Amino acid sequence: MSNANLYQSIQANFSKNPLPDALQVLDGARYSSQDLDDWSAAIVAGLTSCGATIGDRVMVQVEKSAAAVALYLACLRAGLTLIPLNTAYTAAELDYFISDAQPTVIICDRERVIEIEGLVVAAHSAVVALDDFEGGLLWLSQQLPADHRICHREPDDLAAILYTSGTTGRSKGAMLSHSNLTTNANTLVDTWDIRPSDVLLHALPIFHVHGLFIALNTAFLGAARILILLKFTVEGVLQALPKTSIMMGVPTFYSRLLASDAFSDDHYQHMRLFISGSAPLTERTFDDFEQRTGHRILERYGMSETGIISSNPLRGSSIAGSVGFPLAAIQLRICDENGLRMGPGETGSIEIIGPNVFSGYWQMPEKTAQDFRADGWFITGDLGFLNDEGRLFIIGRSKDMIISGGYNVYPKEVESSLEKLDGIVECAVIGVPHPDYGEGVLAVCVGDGEHHQEELLALLSGQLAAYKRPKALIFIDHLPLNTMGKVQKNVLRDIHQHYFTRA
Repeated sequence: MSNANLYQSIQANFSKNPLPDALQVLDGARYSSQDLDDWSAAIVAGLTSCGATIGDRVMVQVEKSAAAVALYLACLRAGLTLIPLNTAYTAAELDYFISDAQPTVIICDRERVIEIEGLVVAAHSAVVALDDFEGGLLWLSQQLPADHRICHREPDDLAAILYTSGTTGRSKGAMLSHSNLTTNANTLVDTWDIRPSDVLLHALPIFHVHGLFIALNTAFLGAARILILLKFTVEGVLQALPKTSIMMGVPTFYSRLLASDAFSDDHYQHMRLFISGSAPLTERTFDDFEQRTGHRILERYGMSETGIISSNPLRGSSIAGSVGFPLAAIQLRICDENGLRMGPGETGSIEIIGPNVFSGYWQMPEKTAQDFRADGWFITGDLGFLNDEGRLFIIGRSKDMIISGGYNVYPKEVESSLEKLDGIVECAVIGVPHPDYGEGVLAVCVGDGEHHQEELLALLSGQLAAYKRPKALIFIDHLPLNTMGKVQKNVLRDIHQHYFTRA
């Protein structure tokens, strides 16, 4: 019986396409394919010595490094379930994750060991500093023999649990299998034509589906080299771009590059592909980037529970505002609240079914049941529509939809209109309590239009129905973003919840 372990496929590519510089840290060390294979095998021995066995959960909260990548590979090959956590999570947040997941081992940065050890009394987890693995074979070979075995895994066996951000309640752990990760990555290798001649600029965090699975897995399975930038900075990206052919990023990366006078032909004339995801790309950024560089940013759509769902085509037209077509083997439909399919141009719930879809939420059977139709379709929680070509357009999260005076208002539509106006660079449209309308449409903006609000609102009169137009504009220095560049609308709603109801 074949081994469905994702690492089996990764190692096969290492053997078929050995690379002397499979992974390089910008201005740092280089690691060959063989180095990564040996390093991961050494870490497996270390994890085993900590008590981890097949199927156990390993929780990881570490800064980005080559060692963190090797640790991910080690968890795969040992048949362990990786639980990556945002490095910004506090002790109180970690306490919830530890009690919920009951990991056998917790890997963290050394400065957090004592703090985390104080949280694991009930969980009985071993707490280990990542730098115990930093020396790779050099350190571990003095302690334990490396374990080069690749654990046998069935397609549905868990590879990872990804906790969602929890902005609408306590965080949920999405359970992803080896098959989920492998099929999605292989499809993306084909869709984006990832090849051995490619070098991927990796400037993303690796506790998130984007940087961990989409970027690393596609590079490993496509035999592309990886150039790692430990933290995103414009200066670092400009230094790395001439050495790469593909960049995966979030919209903030591209807007900040455009704001740099140093961003020139030398940085993009040789590039093959710029990809954006994790947050909506504005039409302005899309258009400005194409005008500046000649490259159309390829926008795609995905989520923690599914990996990538759709992508604009590599060849052919990418359209601003669209996230393209569903990937091969993924079926997508737009439905009303009762699950009835809607026609082209009609906005509704985005639902999918396919080999990339997770099995459910960790220890939350009721929530899992709520998010799946009886026929197996996953309700993403996003709203959108398909045009006549079958291209998908995302309108926003269902939880962000505003009901003002009994009418549905989709924030994305209002935001797109506002961001086309001079004086508004970017904005977030939210609904907050209103004495007359139930919810009032409020636009929180960045730009220099604060003293021209009446003129700006008047310009919208020919573009949006009256009920969609903001009742007010608020100007601030910058929008609150999470680590993946998504606007934290829940934060804005909390701050401005009394805007229309103040006495």
